[in-house]
Formats: sequence, C-alpha cells, structure tokens
Amino acid sequence: MMSKLKWGMIGGGEGSQIGPAHRMGAQADGLFELAAGALDHRPEVGRDYAQRLGVAADRAYGDWQEMLAGEKDRDDRVDLVTVATPNATHFEITRAFLQAGFNVLCEKPMTMTVQEGEDIVRLAEATGKVCAVNYCYSAYPMVRQARAMVCAGEIGKVRLVVTSFSHGHHGDATDADNPRVRWRYDPEMAGVSGQFADCGIHALHMASFICDDQVEKLSADFASTIPSRELEDDAMVNFRMCGGTVGRLWTSSVAIGRQHGFDIQIFGETGGLRWASEQPNQLIYTPLGGRTQIIEKGEAGLSEDAQRMSRVAIAHPEGFPLAVANIYVDLAAAIRGEVRDGLPTPADGARSMAAVYAAVESAGKGGAWVEARPGMFR
Repeated sequence: MMSKLKWGMIGGGEGSQIGPAHRMGAQADGLFELAAGALDHRPEVGRDYAQRLGVAADRAYGDWQEMLAGEKDRDDRVDLVTVATPNATHFEITRAFLQAGFNVLCEKPMTMTVQEGEDIVRLAEATGKVCAVNYCYSAYPMVRQARAMVCAGEIGKVRLVVTSFSHGHHGDATDADNPRVRWRYDPEMAGVSGQFADCGIHALHMASFICDDQVEKLSADFASTIPSRELEDDAMVNFRMCGGTVGRLWTSSVAIGRQHGFDIQIFGETGGLRWASEQPNQLIYTPLGGRTQIIEKGEAGLSEDAQRMSRVAIAHPEGFPLAVANIYVDLAAAIRGEVRDGLPTPADGARSMAAVYAAVESAGKGGAWVEARPGMFR
C-alpha cells in the first residue's frame, strides 16, 4: 500500500474562503495527510486551529518563516506546501520554500509582478521541484473533455473563444468598506489590478488551456463603477492568440444577479463547445450543420482525462472541492515522478501576470493593443 504524502498549508485558516476546499481536496483520495500548518496571520489562532485539524503541536506553526525553519531539516518533512495567503505574499513564500527544496502549490495570482513570475519559472526549473498554480477550474472533467476534443480536431481550427467570469457579490456600494471586499480594490494589497487579476485570469487561463494556445496581445477597457474603488470592478478584454484565435473576455464583480458566472464558448471551423461552472457536469457540443448535443460527465466514450477525473456516477454533481482534489491527484503523481498533462505550471502563472500588466497598460492607453506575453516567452 502506498504511504500518504505529508502536506503542509500556509494560510487558509478558520473562516477563510479557500482553505476548506484545499483541505477537502488534498485529502479526498487518501494521497495526502495534513502534517504541518501556519494557518493564520495571528500566530496563536493559527496554532490552535491547526491542532484542532489534527496537526501535532510541534508542527502547528505561528507563521510561514517558523514553518520553514521547523520543517526543512526534518527527516519526515512535508512533501508539498500549499500557499493560500493574501496575494502580496505569494512570491516571497513560494520562492523561500522552493529554494529550500519543497514542492509547492501556490494560489493565484502566483506573483504580483511579471519579473517575479519569471523568477519562479526559473527557480522551479533550477531546483527540479514540482511547482503548480491553483487554476483548479481546468481540472473539472468536462473541461478536460473540451480540451481533448479541441486538441483532437473535433471542432476544426478554433476561430473564436468567448469567456466570462462575472458575479454581482461586490455590487453593493454600502458594503465597499467590508475588509473582505475592500482589499480586492486596494493597490497595496491586490496589486495593479482588481477584478481582472482576481477572476479574469481564471477565464484567460481557461481559454489558453482548452485551446492549447497562448495569448499574444490584448486590448482592455477597465471601469471602477463604484467610485471609492481605486482598482477596476469591471473589465472587457479583447485578445488574440498565437495561433490566430480571436478572444473576448468579460469579467465583473458588480453584475448583480449573476452568481458564479464563469463560462466559456469555443467556436471552431466545424463545431462549437460551451461549458459553464454552474452546470459543470455538462459540455454542450454543436457540430456544423448538426444538432446540439449534451455530453455528460460519466458517460461512455469520454477522453482518458475526463474519465480519470470523474469520481461519482453519471448524473451526480461534482463540485469545486473535487476539482481542487483533481489538482492534488496530479500533484501527488508529479511528486512521485509521473508526468501529468494539464497541471498548471509556473509558466501559466507568469503568463497570467504578464496579461494583467498588459491589460492595465492597455486600459490606461484607451484600449490600445499591447503585447501580452512575458519577456521570457516572446
């Protein structure tokens, strides 16, 4: 029987939005056990919560520096560290643990600048450690089915991709000073971009992932519809991919009435596909001149990845935590030396940050088209 890998988590403490998804995802398949953690910016609160989750007292740390010092020389040190802290800390923590020889899963955005992103790409290559970014929506089974169909040429050459990630949960101007909302529009905490860096890059990564292509240039329009916000809460981004595909992306946090609002449509020469995160078990397929079909998760004839990542019987829902779990399944395989196509890499993180800075530049120039690739990938 294969022993469990030891897992450590930084951030994602009690009450956090992303912490439970990581804990459920990492442990869903019995591949990882939570062995260490620095879960809260308040040391004693973090230590207490880690111990309530079953972490031994001597591995319930007050902060990430203490965790690094405590784990690096242990014979039974953690095999993987997840970084689920505020955005501005991702680079420093990821870099420190990679340098110390740990495998790392970092929440998005991986870094706050393009240079930092390129630094992580080079560091991961130099250390040979597994480093991934949590673009977990790419691990839904039917997203993998869409990618497989595109790569197999089942809809012909892709002409157009249209995607959105828009919700209305920050649409209440009277709630603009809520700390859980305010930081997302504060440049000191969120960086140069608000909504596009928060949600838009998920949609942009999804377009690149399914199309198996990269964004080359873009044109952006940003708006702060609530005047007190320094950063945008709505953005429209047009983009062109290296292979010639035309892209349209809308992202918003003030679209009242939309809940999660993440969907993507891929239009090729001989067919079209549509997937929506609120109906994740279904992929809508329309062949040229044919009837629209619903491809269901769990049915016969799906791609190998779609089958592998389907966990429960057909017609039963699989949600966000199990998409995160699929990332951890591939991480465990990668740590053990297997190659898994589709695991989001530091290169994906660097490309996302380059797109963020390109969008900010374009929006500042009235929507001018600008280069969207990191310098290292041009």
